[in-house]
Amino acid sequence: MELVHYWQIVRRRWWVVVGLLLLVAASYLALNRPTPRTYSASMRFVVGIEPEPTSGNYYTYDRYYTWLTAEYLVDDLSEVVKSAAFAHDIAAAAGLDIPAGAIQGATSAGKLHRILTVSVGWHDADELGRIADAIVATLTQHGETCFEQLSTTRALVANIDPPVVVPVGRSLRQRLDLPLRLILALFAGVALTFALDYLDASVRHRQDLATLGVPILAEIPRSAARKRWWQRGARQP
Repeated sequence: MELVHYWQIVRRRWWVVVGLLLLVAASYLALNRPTPRTYSASMRFVVGIEPEPTSGNYYTYDRYYTWLTAEYLVDDLSEVVKSAAFAHDIAAAAGLDIPAGAIQGATSAGKLHRILTVSVGWHDADELGRIADAIVATLTQHGETCFEQLSTTRALVANIDPPVVVPVGRSLRQRLDLPLRLILALFAGVALTFALDYLDASVRHRQDLATLGVPILAEIPRSAARKRWWQRGARQP
């Protein structure tokens, strides 16, 4: 019986819940304009070092230091890729009249052992393709212009995963933003209906009179009360 009573409370003021849901949805659509589509391109590079030629038949640690030096180069190169100087070279190589700071802010780099990953996010697919091609050409062919150690250590930078421009979809937070707002509005609306019912001093059920200690002599069913009300309204001229 308590669940039925709770449902009657919510149904009596359903307009509060629906109105709050509509208000939240309208405010969300008005304040959150559709964002323009963005694109992303990722590419991976491997950095290696040419081993030094041996002058005799003896054991050296050249292999160990070759691998170690390659890892150091990847660490430093990941920071060089995020620099303003590198972004300026990329803008010039791509032939785009855009600020280098825009490319720098859209570029991120990660490293794993001797693998360098470069990712770029951009608003135009064609421009992003030119930027990604410029990054590949700069690192693989002219890397020493931005990082001198690539020439002095006889380093080789090879592109193992060419860039592919793909559209970026909406994030999980963006997809769940409106549903979460509506769920919170639903709970708030239900809580508001219970608060209004608690503050309402009207008598609607015999339980309300029993709570006040008023004796009940008779009770008119709701259907009969509605019927008499319609009949009374029909008699009026």
